[in-house]
Amino acid sequence: MESPRSAEVVSSPSETLALLPTETESQLSNLICDVSQQVQVAMAKMLKMISEIDHNSAEIVEEIEKCKETAIERKAFLEEEKDRFQKTAYTVLNMLNRDI
Repeated sequence: MESPRSAEVVSSPSETLALLPTETESQLSNLICDVSQQVQVAMAKMLKMISEIDHNSAEIVEEIEKCKETAIERKAFLEEEKDRFQKTAYTVLNMLNRDI
């Protein structure tokens, strides 16, 4: 005669084996959901960073263009100053040559 306790032990492993795939599937499903959520959060953060980088990049390009324009204007001004200085120098030299 088997005791009720032995009967439980005998049936318990088969019940455990029957439940294992379901529990394993549930754990895997939970793990996949957790990983998926982490990936979504990471992607959202990356998209935010990409947006910030694009914005900063646009500002930098705009600033570079302004600097280029300023440099071109400054170059033109310096060229005009150089021409005026040269004309003045030639005028002075011509005046000195006439006096000699």
